[in-house]
Amino acid sequence: MILDSINTPEDLKKIPENSLVELCGEVRRKIIEDCAENPGHLGASLGVVELTVALHYVLNTPYDNLVWDVGHQSYAHKILTGRKEEFKNKRVYGGISGFPKMAESEYDAFGTGHSSTSISAALGMALAAQINGEEDRQSVAIIGDGSLTGGMAFEALNNAGIHNANLLVILNDNNMAIDPNIGGLSQYLLDISTSQTYNKIKNDVWNMLGKFNRISPKMRNFIQNIDNSIKSMLLKRSNLFEAMGLRYFGPVDGHDINHLVKLLRDLKKIKGPKVLHCITTKGKGFKQAETDQITWHAPGKYNKDTGELIHEKNTSAAPKFQEVFGNTLLELAKANKKIIGITPAMPTGCSLNIMMKEMPERCFDVGIAEQHAVTFSAGLAAKGFIPFCNIYSSFMQRAYDQIIHDIALQNLNVVLCLDRAGLVGADGATHHGAFDLAYLRCIPNITIAAPFNEEELRNMMYTAQLPDKGPFAIRYPRGHGYMAEWKTPMRELEIGKGRCICEGEKIAVISIGTIGNTALNAIRKFPEGTAALYDMRFLKPLDEHLLEQIFNKHNRIITIEDGCIIGGLGDAVIEYMAVHHHQATVVRMGIPDKFIEHGTTQQLRAECGFDEEAVYKQIRELLN
Repeated sequence: MILDSINTPEDLKKIPENSLVELCGEVRRKIIEDCAENPGHLGASLGVVELTVALHYVLNTPYDNLVWDVGHQSYAHKILTGRKEEFKNKRVYGGISGFPKMAESEYDAFGTGHSSTSISAALGMALAAQINGEEDRQSVAIIGDGSLTGGMAFEALNNAGIHNANLLVILNDNNMAIDPNIGGLSQYLLDISTSQTYNKIKNDVWNMLGKFNRISPKMRNFIQNIDNSIKSMLLKRSNLFEAMGLRYFGPVDGHDINHLVKLLRDLKKIKGPKVLHCITTKGKGFKQAETDQITWHAPGKYNKDTGELIHEKNTSAAPKFQEVFGNTLLELAKANKKIIGITPAMPTGCSLNIMMKEMPERCFDVGIAEQHAVTFSAGLAAKGFIPFCNIYSSFMQRAYDQIIHDIALQNLNVVLCLDRAGLVGADGATHHGAFDLAYLRCIPNITIAAPFNEEELRNMMYTAQLPDKGPFAIRYPRGHGYMAEWKTPMRELEIGKGRCICEGEKIAVISIGTIGNTALNAIRKFPEGTAALYDMRFLKPLDEHLLEQIFNKHNRIITIEDGCIIGGLGDAVIEYMAVHHHQATVVRMGIPDKFIEHGTTQQLRAECGFDEEAVYKQIRELLN
C-alpha cells in the first residue's frame, strides 16, 4: 500500500501524481475500517479525502496553515500528518482527539470543535504572516456549507475582503450539516453548483485568469468585470463572495484529485483573499454513508464490509432524555397552540424532528446560528408565543449576550433547553456542557432547572410553558435515563422548590440534576439513615428554606453537580452558608477547574472525582 510509506506530508510529496487516486482510495479504506471498530464522524471525513490529499500535496504544511472548521472532516488530515497508527485510538480515553488540537500536532494550526470559526482564525494567521513579511505563507480555512450559515463566518468574510492577505477559503459544499442544510444560503449555493451555463463560462474565464502573468493589470480588471457581469446575469444575483471582496473560483469537483492539485497550484500564485467552491459528497466511497447521510454522520459501530450498523446492547429499558424531550414537547404542543420548537441545525440530535414531523409549521431549524436562534425565539415570545429553543449546552455559550440582552433583560417567556449538559464523553473538551449552571446563575430574571429523571424533565417542561414564567432554562444530559415507565402525568412544579430524596442523620448530600442518581447509589451502600440526599431541582431561584433546614440539621455537607465547580451549585450553597452565618464542612464535587478531554462518561467522571465510587469514598471520609 502507498499509505504505508506515508507518515508526514513530506512523504506524500514524493508520491507521483498518477498515484494520488490510488492513495485516496487507501486513505478512505483506512477511515472506513478504523471507524467501524472505533466510531467517530465518518461521513464528513470521507467527503474530503481528495481535498485533504491535494492540500498536503501542494502546500508546505505545517509552515502553511490549514484550519478545519468544526473538525468533523479532519480524519484524513490526521492520518497524513503523523497520526496514522494512533488514529485507531481516536476519541478514546488517553487516545488522540477526534478534532484538530494545537497541543496534539504542529499540523493542527488551530483547535476547532464548534462551527464557523475557521475563516476568522485563518484570516488572523494570514495577516500575521503578512506583518511578519512571510509573503509565501498560505493560510487556508476549510469550511462546510452548513458552518457557513453561522454569523461569525460572514463577519470574517466581510473583514477578509478589505485585506490583501494570502487567505484561501475552501467551501466544502455537500448540502449537509448533520441534517440537510436549509435557508437562503443553501439555495444560493445550489443555484451556483447546478448552473451548467455558468460553470462552462466560469471554466473559460478560469483559463484566462491562468494567463494573468502575461496580460496587463488593465486587461485583468476588464476580464474580472466581464466575469462578474456574466455571473450576475445568469444567476439573477450578484456573487455573494465577490460582493464582499473575495475572488471566487468554482464550483469544482471536490473528488477530482488531479484537477484539485492543479487548481491549488494555480491559486497559490494569485494573491489576496480567495474562495474555492468544491462540490463534494458526504460519505463518499461508502454506499450506505452516501445514501443515508444523517445516520452516517456519526453512525457508531458498523460492519465495514456490509455496512450493517452494530447497535450496542442497552441494558436499561429507559429512553434517552432526548426522546423524552421530543415526545413531551409534541404532547405539550398539541395542548398549547402557542408552543414553537426551534433548533440550530440539530433536529435529529435533539429529537425536535418528532414534533417537526407532525407540526412542521410550528418548528424551525434555523441552521448553525445559535445567536439568531435565541433572538429569533425572543421575537416570537415578544408576540405571545412560547418558544422551546433547544441548543446543546456547549453551543449555547455562543449566544450568551442574546440570553442576557434579548431574553432576560426583557423578561420574555423563552424556554432554553440545554441538551448534552455535563460531561458528554468522546467528543471531549469542545463539547462538554460544563459551564451552563455557572454562566446562567448570574443572570437576573432567569429560572434554572435540572431534572433528576425523566418524570422531572416532563414536569419542568410543563411548568416552563405555563403563563408568565419568564426565561426558563432546563438542562439535561446526553443518553439514557432511569425510568422505563416515563410517560407519567405532567404537573406543575413550584419554582425554586427542592425536595428530600432520602433521610439521613450524619451527612447531607445536595445534588442537582441526574447526577443525583449517582449520589443515591453511593448512599445506599451505607446503613439506612446514614446520609440524606436533597435534590435541589432549581439552581435559581435556590430553595433557601430547604437549605436552612439542611444547615440546621447537618454540619457535614457534600454538594455534587455534573458541571464546573466554580460558580455552580456548590458555590451557591457556600454563599448561602456565609450570608446566613452557618458553620459547616462543605465539600464540593463536580468538574474541576480545567478542561476535560475525551473518554467514556464514566471514565471522565472518575477522573473528575464524582463517580459513584468517589462519592462513596467522600461520604466515608466525612464520617471518619
